[in-house]
Amino acid sequence: MKSEKAIFAAGCFWGVESAFRQVEGVLETQVGYTGGLAERPSYEEVCTGRTGHAEAVEVDFDPERVSYGELLDVFWSAHDPTTRNRQGPDVGTQYRSAVFVQGPEQERAALESRAKLERERRFGRPIVTEIAPAATFWRAEEHHQRYEEKHGHAACASTIRR
Repeated sequence: MKSEKAIFAAGCFWGVESAFRQVEGVLETQVGYTGGLAERPSYEEVCTGRTGHAEAVEVDFDPERVSYGELLDVFWSAHDPTTRNRQGPDVGTQYRSAVFVQGPEQERAALESRAKLERERRFGRPIVTEIAPAATFWRAEEHHQRYEEKHGHAACASTIRR
């Protein structure tokens, strides 16, 4: 089996990770930081908004069981892509909406998906989601991994639109 990776930023990474973990064909997820300049950033550093990183989820998936397009559908429904640098009560560039693409196929799919939603006016406001090449993904500290599973409750419920 050949797996592929996808990286999405949609605000608080705890709830977004939980949404992707429920998708059949998703093999593994991890939360972390990407899109910025700081090397090996900590959660505390990213929270300052000065690292340039976004809280993100790296999704390892089996493309024979779930398509990248289906993962994009989960991404769009897991947050509000019309608010710049904000999801619910969380404000700052670290909470921006972004798709970090791994090559031209993912880039084309992400651009087409975003354009389709814009044409449909699905969100009622312009989509501000960044689509950018994937950079180094820095895994977050262990206590952030599978946060909702470990704590038995919805961590970022105000930002998830399921």
